Amino acid sequence: MNVENNIIKMYYLKAIQWFMVAMPIIVLFFQDHDLSLTQVMILQAIYSTVIVLFEIPSGFIADVFERKNIIFLSTIFSFFGYLIFSFFSGFYYFVIAQILVGIGGSLVSGSDSSLIYDTLLELKKNETYTKIEGKNYAIGNFSESIAAILGGYLALTSLSLPIYIQTTVLFFSIPISLTLVEPSINKKNRVEKSIKSMIDIMKFAIIKNKKIRYLIIYSSIIGFATLSMAWFVQPFLIEIHFYLGYYGILWAILNFTAGITSYNAYKIYDKMKSYNLLIFISLIMSVSFIMLGLNITYLGLVFIFFIYLIRGIVTPILRNEININIESNKRATVLSIRSMFIRLTFAILAPILAYISEINFSLTITFITMGIIVGAVSFFSLYQLKKID
Repeated sequence: MNVENNIIKMYYLKAIQWFMVAMPIIVLFFQDHDLSLTQVMILQAIYSTVIVLFEIPSGFIADVFERKNIIFLSTIFSFFGYLIFSFFSGFYYFVIAQILVGIGGSLVSGSDSSLIYDTLLELKKNETYTKIEGKNYAIGNFSESIAAILGGYLALTSLSLPIYIQTTVLFFSIPISLTLVEPSINKKNRVEKSIKSMIDIMKFAIIKNKKIRYLIIYSSIIGFATLSMAWFVQPFLIEIHFYLGYYGILWAILNFTAGITSYNAYKIYDKMKSYNLLIFISLIMSVSFIMLGLNITYLGLVFIFFIYLIRGIVTPILRNEININIESNKRATVLSIRSMFIRLTFAILAPILAYISEINFSLTITFITMGIIVGAVSFFSLYQLKKID
């Protein structure tokens, strides 16, 4: 079977999986079910912890077996997770749902980018990866933008209605994932089916290959920043008394913004040296968080937009930086290690930052702390990368 249609199918999957009508009001949905902000962040920490636990094994399984099968399993877990959100209520039921969705997220993480890269490699078009990955990420953001407008509107009727719609949409990702075709390069270069092989790849990424190590550390702190912003937007909007009816519209604009920069990331990547671009990303990200902390007003929305502009750029660029430095039979595992570190950082820091905001009755200290952490860790990683080059 021809792999050529894999790219378009991955676009469809991204559009469906990111059609998250629930996201603009998910914090409100949890709070409507009597969860505190700390419990909300604990749920997200649980989600991230599950991804941490399953991330590397799932990436390794994808390298050993077929990535298309792992992507199919991810759609199943995500769908059943949202079924629980739809028909059950309470913190502990939501914990179970987050675990299922977390497993689904860990299964697709690494497998999707690996399938795209190896498909392009087989088609002898791997030099277009940054463009394709950027377009894929942009489709996701555009899909989330459209969904956000719908979700915000539906929330005026019921905070549960967007969850029902989300569950229904996720169902359609299942049949699409079944039609994916495994690239022959992955079939020919399978790694050995053993724990030792998985550990060897982990050693390669974290210990032996210094460039990959610091790219992963850099990715983890920048990924933590963008992921945290997605979850702190709603508490920020609550604090500035933003009208609920406009939540979806604002969420749509933010994600559309990220989609535009993601779609054009390859152009930016071609014009700037990668190292200089990473410096620019670190500077904008850290300063934006600090300025946001100092402006818990409508003016703060400007700095949130800056963060989302950078969010659109970082994913395709950082994935490409890692892809070009690893072999095909290690690709999904190494990309999963990257995602694991992002989620691990979030799982540790997000509940602490949420707690800080609650005891101070303000997000000011939280955002300033995030800006300092992001700046310190990212510039340390860049310094180490410069020494290697």
